[in-house]
Amino acid sequence: MVGAGQAGLSAAYFLPRFGIDDFVVLDHNRGPGGAWRQRWPSLTLRAANHVHDLPGWGLREALGWECDDIPAATGVADYFGEYEKKFALPVQRPAHVGSVSRTGDPGRPYLVAGRAEDGPFEYRPGAIINCTGTWDSPFWPTVRGAPSFRGTQLHAHDYRTAEPFAGKTVAVVGAGITAVQLLLEISRVADTLWFTRGEVRWDETPFDPDKGRRAVARVDERVRAGLPPGSVVSVTGLPVNDAIRRGIADGVLVRRPMFAALTPDGPLLADGTGVHADVILWCTGFRYSMDHLAPLNLRAPGGGIVMTGRLATEVAGEPRLHLLGYGPSASTIGANRAGREAARAVAELVGGGSPPRG
Repeated sequence: MVGAGQAGLSAAYFLPRFGIDDFVVLDHNRGPGGAWRQRWPSLTLRAANHVHDLPGWGLREALGWECDDIPAATGVADYFGEYEKKFALPVQRPAHVGSVSRTGDPGRPYLVAGRAEDGPFEYRPGAIINCTGTWDSPFWPTVRGAPSFRGTQLHAHDYRTAEPFAGKTVAVVGAGITAVQLLLEISRVADTLWFTRGEVRWDETPFDPDKGRRAVARVDERVRAGLPPGSVVSVTGLPVNDAIRRGIADGVLVRRPMFAALTPDGPLLADGTGVHADVILWCTGFRYSMDHLAPLNLRAPGGGIVMTGRLATEVAGEPRLHLLGYGPSASTIGANRAGREAARAVAELVGGGSPPRG
């Protein structure tokens, strides 16, 4: 297994319950928590979009019931760490996987090569469950004139606090929940501008399991057709809460069409008007961190990877390769179910496959 975030730990929990005890989880982080380790300090568990529990032992069981105001970066990392210990999961870190290639051996079809602190490693597994997610691949769009901008440019990946922007004008680019959360935070200390490529869809209806399943189903359809997955939020819209309502009422969450270019002083609008900004904060999402899989040539003509299997975790034509954190399993809505399904499918191929135990 590659990656020990939510999907990785979920699959690692289920593998022994399907009779597979000979496995290893290679994680490049120095400690538990996956991408949550890097979240900005003000993001609390209460505001972290309803982090789903891992199977078998919930976050509140691990950290206690009064944990809503714990920073997500430390709270989830603590929880994941306790989870790994409780279930004795064989996580090795830091272990950096550099490449996955084919061996030609049908029983052990892959060569996983990388480096740990004590030197290089190689594994020839009977199957791979890849759970590397997106956090390590922030997407910076190509914008005319961007190199000429004299101010600061950073991606949400590198954002920590609003304090460095106090008294400045910050242009936030992006239409996702991260852009909204950071806009609201930065607006307390700075002037803000909000730019998005398309209109923002606000969703006033409560988020319930049925809505989540419908959103995941739309993404599932795309990956089975070999198309790039898209995001679950692009299907559901942005959920409205009291903080967002205040932001709309206060004029903070007022969206502008995406600017045409950047000048040394700031954005250049489509009508030729220049707008001053000291900072451009790109909340433009992430790409899947799967460069190590490039030797396998998995991309389809549609730009994505054709996925199959009951929950679209299996790469078409590669029954011993499962991708978690890709497509419908990229959100917390689908991660735990996908982890169970990938573990079951792998166990049926390499041995095990008995009903879950424990």
